Amino acid sequence: MTRSSGNVFADLKVPNAEVKHTKVGLAVTINRILKEKGLRQQAAAKLLALNQPKISALANYQLEGFSVERLLRSLNALGRDVEIVIRPQQQSKRKGVILVRTA
Repeated sequence: MTRSSGNVFADLKVPNAEVKHTKVGLAVTINRILKEKGLRQQAAAKLLALNQPKISALANYQLEGFSVERLLRSLNALGRDVEIVIRPQQQSKRKGVILVRTA
């Protein structure tokens, strides 16, 4: 067994692992909110200013066509504030990380 870094994409050596990990974290939150609100894909598309195929892609975590910025704007459209905190690394010998947390 190998201990996970917390980013499955990095563990699998997938290119752009940090971006993919960030997008998935944001998409999980968006999909959870859409489910909580009981929004169908057409209503979600209208609210998020996306077309229905994009909502379907988001629901299925096919995130190639989404930028982090677009996902952040979607959270704003769903009535969520997004706060970005920049701080020094906790350990100076490791690479910086991007972390998505929901409140």
